[in-house]
Amino acid sequence: MATTAPDLGDLELETMQLIWAEGPMTAETVRERLARPLKDSTVRTVLRRLEDKGYLSHTVDQRTFTFHATEARQKVAAKAVKRIVDWFCNGSMEEVLVGMVDSAMLDDAQLRALAAQIERAKKERAK
Repeated sequence: MATTAPDLGDLELETMQLIWAEGPMTAETVRERLARPLKDSTVRTVLRRLEDKGYLSHTVDQRTFTFHATEARQKVAAKAVKRIVDWFCNGSMEEVLVGMVDSAMLDDAQLRALAAQIERAKKERAK
């Protein structure tokens, strides 16, 4: 099973990971920081596609485009997980979480952290 968001290719995901980690950047900076050498036109095509898919937006300063993530990595990851949950488990997040616990994907510390996060979310919703 792929580890990318359903509608992101490997290069698109690599580009998004870079922008999420380092913040807004120009196409030239993206090209310089990617792990593989790419032509400027390739990088610009990837950035345009990410904009078309709604992952990026840009601002223009003089003639330089600066690309920004439209949503935080955590939100995008949550949406990708929801798609997987809907697809494999008919929307049952409980089924996914129980499966993760049963298959020992989460250690004790992660389970405690998850329980604490759930408790905080419940308190926020009760306000």
